[in-house]
Amino acid sequence: MNRALQALVAFLIWGFTILSASAGLKDGDCLDCHGDNTLFKTNSTGKAISLFVDAAKLKLSAHKTNACISCHADLTAKHPDDNRPVALVNCAVCHTRQTESFNASVHGLALKAGHDDAATCRDCHDSHEMVSGDSPTSPIYYSRQAETCGACHDKEARDWAQSVHGKAVLAGSHDAPTCTGCHDEHKIRSLRSRSAMTISEDVCSRCHASERLNTKYTLPADRVTTFFESYHGLAGQYGSTVAANCASCHGFHKILPSSDTNSTISRVHLVDTCGRCHPGANREFALGKIHVAPDGQAGGTDFGSRLNHWVRRIYLALILLTIGGMLAHNLTLFLKKIAARLRTSVRPVVRMTRSQRWQHFILAASFIVLALTGFALKFPDSFVAKILGSSEPLRRWVHRIAGILLLLVGAYHLIYLLATRDGRRLLADLFPVKKDLADVRDALRYLTGLTREKPKIGRFGYAEKMEYWAVVWGTVIMGATGLAIWLKIPVTQHLPRWVVAVATTIHYYEAVLACLAIVVWHFYHVIFDPDIYPLNPACLDGRISEAQQAHEHPLEISTEDSSQNRGNQP
Repeated sequence: MNRALQALVAFLIWGFTILSASAGLKDGDCLDCHGDNTLFKTNSTGKAISLFVDAAKLKLSAHKTNACISCHADLTAKHPDDNRPVALVNCAVCHTRQTESFNASVHGLALKAGHDDAATCRDCHDSHEMVSGDSPTSPIYYSRQAETCGACHDKEARDWAQSVHGKAVLAGSHDAPTCTGCHDEHKIRSLRSRSAMTISEDVCSRCHASERLNTKYTLPADRVTTFFESYHGLAGQYGSTVAANCASCHGFHKILPSSDTNSTISRVHLVDTCGRCHPGANREFALGKIHVAPDGQAGGTDFGSRLNHWVRRIYLALILLTIGGMLAHNLTLFLKKIAARLRTSVRPVVRMTRSQRWQHFILAASFIVLALTGFALKFPDSFVAKILGSSEPLRRWVHRIAGILLLLVGAYHLIYLLATRDGRRLLADLFPVKKDLADVRDALRYLTGLTREKPKIGRFGYAEKMEYWAVVWGTVIMGATGLAIWLKIPVTQHLPRWVVAVATTIHYYEAVLACLAIVVWHFYHVIFDPDIYPLNPACLDGRISEAQQAHEHPLEISTEDSSQNRGNQP
């Protein structure tokens, strides 16, 4: 039974109970007794509880259209002569969602645990005089919340009233946090056992990370970001449960500005505040800056802040010049050594033609650009996104141009396969055959040590064929889904909108699959294989040595020999 049906059944049962058990019971009957302001009862602790209901205020309340029996559904015409105590009002009949939240709050959980003194709906909202929370007469009006909560939490209410938040509310600010601003409304939560990150991210940041509030009240705009960039913030994000959070230094309820000598962050008390976590902290230690801006300054002009600012700049320049020079030196040296090796090595076996090398280069370049620009959108805070200037128009068009280039080289490759002799031979050599299955079986036996004989491979083995056809498959899938995402308006003229959503999912996960396959499979065979590390030079000039051919493609040699012998026959 779903939640809506449960609510309907409960409502019907409630209505039936009212009609059957309370027939003839009118509000006037109740007010005959409860209209007397001297009417009261004594509870189990001996405290006098007023039972007076002010009819005038009841007519102005949020429940003015409700009859008494709407809430007190257990009453009958025999009340009070039946000596049956009135049951607690079940607010969930009308306020289901609010009741569910309340039941999960510290108050609701305390009631479930048997603490009868825990706050109920009535304690915060009143009962017969309940009005909208937007009304200044409401107990939960922003300026009266501390008074209402203070009935049980008197010390916290007094501390809050003295804080910058309490004074701001007293001055008429609707933006300043009240009790529910930090502890939430119905699902009231205790923050004592919360992690540092919960308090800093989920509580204080609600206001102090708001550009609107910081501008409106001339507050520092960088307090949240600079905290998270400090040691305390970084340690908290890393999982530390003892790192200081906002409240550790500024306090919980009695939050005061540093200019107030009673503040925990006043110069008068800084040593004590820091000493809670750092035993032995002295005045010099306590004067260290916590909210240090990214440029190395801390919002002041003191000597230490200016020095820190220039040290940072000098080091950035030093890193750029030193590492940049090292990189340029080693890159030049690497290219020269590669060129020298290509000139001196004897590699007469043609592995890739010039056309095939250009196709491979364009394919690789467009794939890399597509991967970088695609994941930059998925992870906008990554360094790749920042390299692209965090500009979505730039990222989007670079991605689309690379996609078009990939599809064009794919179309050219198809024509190449069908229209040229080298292409037809390439397609024939890459086409899967029955021997590939046997090679997979023999390779597994070789890799697991069941045999010392490697399977003999021709021009292309199962590894290269798997990769080639995976590229074909991936290009078709990525091309089709990419175009569907790009041209979503024309697509949805003929197809349901969910087609684009499914295409987006396929596009992303196919990209993840392709990138991982390239790194794990292709890069091993052309870079990290110890026999060819650091790079298979065939991708540069298309050639390999006879020794490499004999080691990796022995059947190709016998095929070539057979062709030559047939050509020499009379």
